[in-house]
Amino acid sequence: MRVAEAGGGLVVGEDGLKRCSWGASHDDYRAYHDLEWGRAVHGETWLFERITLEAFQSGLAWITILRKRENFRAAFLDFDAEKVAAFGEDDVARLLADAGIVRNRAKIDAAVRNARAVLEVRSSVEGGLDALIWSFAPAKPAPAPRRIGDVPATTPESAALAKALKRHGFAFVGPTTAYAAMQACGLVNDHFAGCHARAAAGAGAAAKKITRGAADGRR
Repeated sequence: MRVAEAGGGLVVGEDGLKRCSWGASHDDYRAYHDLEWGRAVHGETWLFERITLEAFQSGLAWITILRKRENFRAAFLDFDAEKVAAFGEDDVARLLADAGIVRNRAKIDAAVRNARAVLEVRSSVEGGLDALIWSFAPAKPAPAPRRIGDVPATTPESAALAKALKRHGFAFVGPTTAYAAMQACGLVNDHFAGCHARAAAGAGAAAKKITRGAADGRR
């Protein structure tokens, strides 16, 4: 989700709550904004999923990806990196024929390559993908943005994260995609000042560790 492309400001919903304007534009966005976006995300599978979906968003509206998310999870076997890393040409052909996801060969190839990179990080970095990504959380949270112009598309930290991911073999993870993942996973908190969801969102390195998916056994 790239906030810099989504419009800015706060709106007051029918429930009386103030939200970032993009979070009130559709019911799907409202749930994602209120309950997911910006909250601390930990765990290899969940982070691999976020990186993959942010890469698939490139050139598209986030709502397109959000509405297809369950299809992506089914197609990519719940983003189990070991299973996706084993995908071959038959699997790629299956994905290219799956109308439930975004059928882009370069992005599909990148997802498989990135699964293999996740395994490389698992073996070469103590703490794996979680530790690698969270090592780029800013030590000091930025001030709460008040307008869209306050929200960057990239930061020095996102550029460094993208560089580190590419060094480990990841593809489709430039500084803009890396920053969008940082926003989504709570490494930064770009909810606007006054947004009701801001307090529950992450705060960079100080964010609480929440391992999503623990109940269903996902890493």
